[in-house]
Amino acid sequence: MSAQLTAQDLKDTFDAFNRHDIDGVMTHFADDCVFFTVAGENEYGNRIEGRDAIARAFTAVWTAMPDVEWADHSHFLSEDGTRGVSQWTFRATNPDGTRTEVQGADLFRLQDGKIVEKQAIRKQRPNIVAK
Repeated sequence: MSAQLTAQDLKDTFDAFNRHDIDGVMTHFADDCVFFTVAGENEYGNRIEGRDAIARAFTAVWTAMPDVEWADHSHFLSEDGTRGVSQWTFRATNPDGTRTEVQGADLFRLQDGKIVEKQAIRKQRPNIVAK
């Protein structure tokens, strides 16, 4: 039987997101994984394929919003270990000085102990004017 990810593995991934530790984040991503972003030109956002391209996309978020965090995250997996869910609150200062503070979730497809698909979904809310 192949290894399975655990809720703790997903928690560790989000702890690494909050440290802006790209190696820690990518630990559980498959080489051929697919990431569907929260926004984009398509009904599914944008599709980013491959571990390296996904790592660059995550790093770009940290660069544009240095204080970004996925706060209050929690995680669970399906009984068969093929699906996972992470819930979080996204908080960041945008480059224009406004704030984004919204709840969201990631839906994961898991295979052979790796994340093969990450579908990010979050609430829509006007940006908060900086004080």
